[in-house]
Amino acid sequence: MWEQYKRTFVRMQTVIVLVTVVMWVMSRTWQVGMTFFLVMQVGSIAGAIWGTRLRKILFPEPGEQ
Repeated sequence: MWEQYKRTFVRMQTVIVLVTVVMWVMSRTWQVGMTFFLVMQVGSIAGAIWGTRLRKILFPEPGEQ
């Protein structure tokens, strides 16, 4: 999981920060910005876990079943 997360870390964090700033500017409340930030952080970790599981299913390592 960490390999998948590290590979996409910079791109994902850039998108997360941009969306957070845009939502904060549009709403002018820190609660909305913080909510988007936290939800997107959890989503990026969940995506890394899911991507790792898919990779293991689609491309199993030799000797692994």
